[in-house]
Amino acid sequence: MGQTVTLTGWGRIAPSSAELAEPSGPGDAETLLEAAGPARGLIARGLGRSYNNAAQCGGGVVVSTARLSRITELDPVSGLATCEAGVSLEQLMVAGLPAGWFVPVSPGTRQVTIGGAIAADVHGKNHHVAGSFARHVRSFDLMLPGGELRTVTSEGDPALFWATAGGMGLTGLILRATVQLKRVATSRVRVDTVRTADIDETMAVLTEHDRSYGYTVAWSDSMARGAGLGRSVITSGDFAELADLPAAEKADPFAFRPGARLGVPSPFPPGLINRYTVALANEAWYRKAPRHRTGELQTIGTFFHPLDGIRNWNRVYGPGGFRQYQYVVPFGQEAAVRRSFELVSAARAPSFVTVLKRFGAADPGLLSFPLAGWTLALDFPARTPALAGLLDRLDRLVVDAGGRVYLAKDSRVPPDVLAQMYPRLPEFRQFRAGLDPEGRLASDLSRRLGL
Repeated sequence: MGQTVTLTGWGRIAPSSAELAEPSGPGDAETLLEAAGPARGLIARGLGRSYNNAAQCGGGVVVSTARLSRITELDPVSGLATCEAGVSLEQLMVAGLPAGWFVPVSPGTRQVTIGGAIAADVHGKNHHVAGSFARHVRSFDLMLPGGELRTVTSEGDPALFWATAGGMGLTGLILRATVQLKRVATSRVRVDTVRTADIDETMAVLTEHDRSYGYTVAWSDSMARGAGLGRSVITSGDFAELADLPAAEKADPFAFRPGARLGVPSPFPPGLINRYTVALANEAWYRKAPRHRTGELQTIGTFFHPLDGIRNWNRVYGPGGFRQYQYVVPFGQEAAVRRSFELVSAARAPSFVTVLKRFGAADPGLLSFPLAGWTLALDFPARTPALAGLLDRLDRLVVDAGGRVYLAKDSRVPPDVLAQMYPRLPEFRQFRAGLDPEGRLASDLSRRLGL
């Protein structure tokens, strides 16, 4: 075992202490499972980018995948990459881009491990065409709670595959995976930008762009109200072809220079993110966007991961941390989307990182988050006045619309409400009970929600 540490998620709330261990291979992982025992519990942890306590296990063992960080094979012809669970999406980009391969799905940060991407079945701006991350996983090696190491595929063992994809690490320890990468011609993205006047125009443009672009997303002004409710800046694009690049960039079409340009100091003054500063920032961000622009070439970092350019950006919310709330509701529930903007705006709850987009068809994951519909993500300082009541009202709106919240981000939904959101939760619980009858695998999140 390792040292006792105090951990939080990216939202920097709900800390808990656990022993931190770093296995270097299957043998170490099996020993950790045996030693942890059902009384303490054990859960895997990658780079800690879940916004909640999904990768914490108070009083138990947290298994870091930091030493499982090798890409063991990357075929430059087929784009198949085999890597250990602790490999980050950024590592895969650095390794794959020189041969013309990019990750098939990327969330808003590239600081996510392969194991975490499978456990949360992460999604990106291209869900309407590419689905979630698990759709592109050809196989993974899973250390089951009893110590058996099994290679799992969606064809050979669909029940275990789709319980693990989106299962938040509760079916076993993912040690290695093979992923099909996406062929690209350059590392630049051709981006079109549209500034919309209100929520109706925002949803109409997003719907239209789904048919024309591989990637699309809206940043929305959560503080706007009245005629401007839901006004947004929509950016849509696809990877550029070599002919799209200016002459100076054609010599190195796959240039990719990751790394943060700025850093947020610690401690950061509390209270700077509030309804007044966010309203001003939202106004400035909206006004500086062009009404309509086409063909702008952007880097991967600018288009996919703008916040990765700011090291430890989560500190800007101060010592109280922040809560992210992300829901999805089915198509046909546009009134619920509009109502959610009304509730947030009326509460004057400050969210600068407010993202609206559309999902395509759901995959078979028992607890996978996306379904065909609208998804909205909001970031609030955890100490926002009356935030609990606002989130409770959003919960009810989402349930009534047939939607759900994202388990990789939720930090406060009541267990009975979650059960209304995830109709396959009993199926997951039953499967997990058969797989792990002693309850060796557990997290702070799973204990709170009875997963």
